[in-house]
Amino acid sequence: MTSSRRAALKTILAGAAIAPQLTHAAEPKWGRGIEGQRRADLGNGTYLNPILSGDHPDPTILKDGDDYYMTFSSFLSYPGVILWHSRDLVNWAPIGPALTKPIGSVWAMDLVKHNGRYFIYIPATPDGKGTIFVIWADNIRGPWSDPIDLHIEAIDPGHAVGEDGKRYLFVNGVRRIGLTDDGLATVGTLEKVYEPWRYPSDWVVEMFAPEGPKLLRRNGWYYLVLAVGGTSGPPTSHMVIAARSRSIHGPWENCPQNPLVRTRSADERWWSRGHATLVEGPAGDWWMVYHGYENGYRTLGRQTLLEPIEWTADGWFKPKGGDLSSPLPMPKKGTAVQPGFAKSDDFTKNKFGVQWCFFNPGQDEMKRVRFEQGAVSIAGKGTSPADCSPLACIVGDHVYEATVTLEIGGAGHGGLLLHYNEHMFVGVGFSATHMLTYQYAREQSWMREAVKASTVHIRVRNDRHIVTFFYALDDGKWIQHPWQMETSGMHHNVFGGFLSLQPAVYSAGEGAVHMRDFQYRALA
Repeated sequence: MTSSRRAALKTILAGAAIAPQLTHAAEPKWGRGIEGQRRADLGNGTYLNPILSGDHPDPTILKDGDDYYMTFSSFLSYPGVILWHSRDLVNWAPIGPALTKPIGSVWAMDLVKHNGRYFIYIPATPDGKGTIFVIWADNIRGPWSDPIDLHIEAIDPGHAVGEDGKRYLFVNGVRRIGLTDDGLATVGTLEKVYEPWRYPSDWVVEMFAPEGPKLLRRNGWYYLVLAVGGTSGPPTSHMVIAARSRSIHGPWENCPQNPLVRTRSADERWWSRGHATLVEGPAGDWWMVYHGYENGYRTLGRQTLLEPIEWTADGWFKPKGGDLSSPLPMPKKGTAVQPGFAKSDDFTKNKFGVQWCFFNPGQDEMKRVRFEQGAVSIAGKGTSPADCSPLACIVGDHVYEATVTLEIGGAGHGGLLLHYNEHMFVGVGFSATHMLTYQYAREQSWMREAVKASTVHIRVRNDRHIVTFFYALDDGKWIQHPWQMETSGMHHNVFGGFLSLQPAVYSAGEGAVHMRDFQYRALA
């Protein structure tokens, strides 16, 4: 693109029509980072959850000297298992993906270090059947091994080392299986080792579902921290409970204060809080990392939350963060890294696996990708957004705009979506001859409009679930699309899958879409 054309495009983008601002109740005042994105660190010695906004569920965290590393369930997004780094538990920056080979939907993992080597135990669903894989690396930043199938029919692995030095995986249930010394194969079979504490029968929850066991050894005790109640469903479902034992082999005693964390009312800011891991802070104090849905924003997915805890005289621990609706003191003695990253992309660098991920790709999906001068070309696949593995990115803001320039080549078509899964998306697409409108995963053929342009610019504005699209043909004026859409129901409780609503670019049919100048800005 010439400098004059780029300048003209910036003028177009700056002058695009803006949908009317809706009036809403006052929201908490987060910090603002790159592109106005929400930032937990308030800059005054306090932070306001989430520490990672947007879809970062089932956090697994590793303290490695002065460094902290975390990763999350990536489900059907590839490259996946994106690792993040921090030195203060609040400010996080992405490193990159540890998993590039599709192995199905990736669920809650465990990131561990043992004898100087890093391991990630990954439950996934190849061919629709659940199993646990492991990958390993001698450097946290990779390269990571290919996934090794451990042939464990379970989810939610939690790694532990017994008092005899033997390695184990605890899984949903709560069950346990032995590992070989190298951690790359199993010993024995799954056995149930603990019957979790049960909540009163009249509590409003999704289901019992004991899951996410994470283990910690401290002061002669093994602590078993897990979730019960179901990760979605009613806002009061999920919770954190604990048990302890002097031996990895039990017997386990339940914490008398169970549940340690629970959303008790739908009026709270954070719903379905659970799936926790304990971690020591930079100053030797202790914290709990878990996830929750934001009240009114299930579409953002489960977001990562940080809560201080204290150890009590009887050897148990208790949370100190309340309902997490107010700022909390920052962890002491930590060093902040530059958090987050710019989602805007001029495609001079490869941001696959940090920003961009294909949804439900095939084994050779990256063969569709070709980097050009200031652009990336995505070869067409399938016939519509439903079967073409769109290229999506996670967002975590209540109000935002995303803009992209597309050149449509050949007999294909492409466009900009807000995408949940193949059964639910909205968006606007273009072929060489027509504009296409998608509402709730279907093209509205009655709205198909004849257009002719070699280049199209598309913008989506999501204002607290009210979605407006704009488009401009070649270097012409911006036009507001006549159909505004409401998307608050596009989440797991309606469509399953534990996913989030994400901006995505699709490329379908015979041809290719050339993608340039992706721009993102958070507005609230």
